[in-house]
Amino acid sequence: MNPANTPIAPTVAATVALGADHAGVAMKAAIREMLEAAGHPVLDLGTHGTESVDYPDFGAAVASAVAEGRATFGVLVCGTGIGISIAANRNPAIRCALVHDVTGARLTRTHNDANVIALGARMTGMEVALDAVRIFLDTPFEGGRHGRRVQKLSPGWSASP
Repeated sequence: MNPANTPIAPTVAATVALGADHAGVAMKAAIREMLEAAGHPVLDLGTHGTESVDYPDFGAAVASAVAEGRATFGVLVCGTGIGISIAANRNPAIRCALVHDVTGARLTRTHNDANVIALGARMTGMEVALDAVRIFLDTPFEGGRHGRRVQKLSPGWSASP
């Protein structure tokens, strides 16, 4: 595991879309700084201040950026991470997981092939959040039996009668 102050040099610099509401703006800024230091291009979709805003707008913006291919991954932050993850998951191309630690970040990539993570700025400490983002971006999808399960989460899948 990497210490919180050591950036991971990405194998491939993936563009990461960032979004946060007013409660997550400080954590988003720290994540952006860490990503840029690690060589990741960042698409910062706001917000940029602490004035009250609606988290669904930023969840949708990041989801659209990932779904359209403008970003490979997305990172979202609101107070708890719950609402913004629900907003992102309304887009059928998105598999957004709410994570609280490195283990959740790693497993959502290996088992669920998540393309977006959500963090709660009021629930998760800054260093833990930074570590979780690093691990999320550095962990490949495992495939195998998990591929079959992820396919069942994909648009157009339906259970056979």
